Amino acid sequence: MRAQRRTRLVALLAVVLAAPAFGEAGVARVDSGTDRVPLHTVIPDYPEIARRDRIEGSVQVCFNISRRGHPSRIAVRRSTNRLFEKVARKAVRKSTWLPLAEGEELPGIKACRTFRFSLVPVEEDPGQS
Repeated sequence: MRAQRRTRLVALLAVVLAAPAFGEAGVARVDSGTDRVPLHTVIPDYPEIARRDRIEGSVQVCFNISRRGHPSRIAVRRSTNRLFEKVARKAVRKSTWLPLAEGEELPGIKACRTFRFSLVPVEEDPGQS
């Protein structure tokens, strides 16, 4: 009987302590070591189903960047939950990078971006564009 009360109390505390973060979910992005400069980065929306069910996770999306700065061949490389994959691909598709100048060559057009979906608010990095 005492163990049941303790278990209920722990569960209740977990819900109460997590409640302030609910609805203020954040998504952080981490870029791979590409030399291409992002012009416009789109951060994916936290899927409502994942937020409701309190699911956190990450998705790594890899893609090519064209000379004009548009992503192509977008593919999920790693994912902790399929709920995050579609919104991550869509965010990369809407992002743009600085186009290459006429005759400019840049090795490696492949880039990867990891999105971390967390129910704890993420502080905005002023360096992100």
